[in-house]
Amino acid sequence: MMDLLTQDAVINCDHELGIVGIIATQSLVTVAHRPVLVATDPEQRPIVGCPMYGPTVKPCTNTLKVQAGYSDLLRINGKRVCLDTVAGLTDGTPPGTVKYTVRSPGQSLVREV
Repeated sequence: MMDLLTQDAVINCDHELGIVGIIATQSLVTVAHRPVLVATDPEQRPIVGCPMYGPTVKPCTNTLKVQAGYSDLLRINGKRVCLDTVAGLTDGTPPGTVKYTVRSPGQSLVREV
C-alpha cells in the first residue's frame, strides 16, 4: 500500500537536510483539507537547506524529473496522483547521483492498494 502525497508532504534530498518546496497545482481533491499532489508537482521545485557546499561541490537547489512514484491507477483531471514512492534526481553534485525521496506523505488516511 502506498500513501497519496498532499501539499504537506516532506520531500528531502539524499543529504537529509535539503527540503523540497512543494506547491500543489490542483485543489479539486483534498485529504484533510490539504490538496493532493499530482504529476509534475514535485518537479522543478526549489530545495533549501542542503548542507553540501565546497569548492567543487554544488548543493541540491532544484528537483529534476520524477523517475518513480506516480500512480498508474489514480488520476485527477487527467494527471497521475503522487504516491509516497516519489523519487527523482536533484541538480546537486555529483551530477546524476543525488536523489530526492519522500520522508513523510503529509497524510495517513488515503492509500492506493
